[in-house]
Amino acid sequence: MSVAQLKGRDFLSFADLSLAEMQGLLQLATQMKAGTLHAQCRVGPQQRSPILGLLFSKASTRTRVSFSVAMYQLGGQVLDLNPTVTQVGRGEPIADTARVLDRYLDILAIRTYGQDELQTYADYAQIPVINALTDWEHPCQTLADLLTVQEAFGELAGLTLAYLGDGNNVAHSLLLGCALAGMHVRVATPPDYEPHPEIVAQAQQLAALRAGTGTPTEIVVTHDALAAVEGSQILYTDVWASMGQEGEADDRIPIFQPYQVNETLLAVADPEAIVLHCLPAHRGEEITEGVMEGQQSRIWDQAENRMHAQKALLACLLGFTLIP
Repeated sequence: MSVAQLKGRDFLSFADLSLAEMQGLLQLATQMKAGTLHAQCRVGPQQRSPILGLLFSKASTRTRVSFSVAMYQLGGQVLDLNPTVTQVGRGEPIADTARVLDRYLDILAIRTYGQDELQTYADYAQIPVINALTDWEHPCQTLADLLTVQEAFGELAGLTLAYLGDGNNVAHSLLLGCALAGMHVRVATPPDYEPHPEIVAQAQQLAALRAGTGTPTEIVVTHDALAAVEGSQILYTDVWASMGQEGEADDRIPIFQPYQVNETLLAVADPEAIVLHCLPAHRGEEITEGVMEGQQSRIWDQAENRMHAQKALLACLLGFTLIP
């Protein structure tokens, strides 16, 4: 596995990974999930248990719990750094906080709004910094998504993922992750809700690199939900109003209604297609109850895989010894 070079690095964007590193992380997550590979959890000259700091400015269920459980299962410890009860919430400069946390912790996962804030932590802390979600990307989610797809189909390259809804942080990381994996990705959004052109261009560059390996990859941004879904093996959606956009939620419903993942759209996908949702879900809005609870849903496997994918990521960034 090509993961040794990940030791000590940050994971701020899915584009931080090479193809070999992504494949290595997925292989390690698969083995850890199966119990066929374990990580020896000791760091520093005293060979002590490592400490993960969670600095979350946004609400979280899956990200908080999956990171915590993953670290505990690795034998480490977790410190919840709630900004409302630290000096971060009182205006201490990020650079100062980062340099102090660097002296206390072994690794830091941050869930916040701006990617620039995350980058500042990475610039001033020497320990690995993980993007646990920003408004720009959600790379840990995509790592778990690809693990789920790989479990369902065996291989990633050549599959087609259709994402329907808002061109948000999840869509951004999916574009990058699918392009890197050699998967075709079609993003269908209402007009004016497309993913950022910078991310689309970055995904196209990754797809072009894959084309050199004999696996041409299609990157499509469209307003046609039916065309995006037709023949695809993975249907993916997210809430129509992300955290911080709750005031727009009611206004967005009629705009996004044609992009609902429902039985009609699922019928034009590949007969073996699976359905994914990063959760939390608003049943009856972006996805119907029937599809979410149907036989083609892999949403609960996807949620579980957050823990396994992040366990592999933590082990690699901390440079743990892997033991069969």
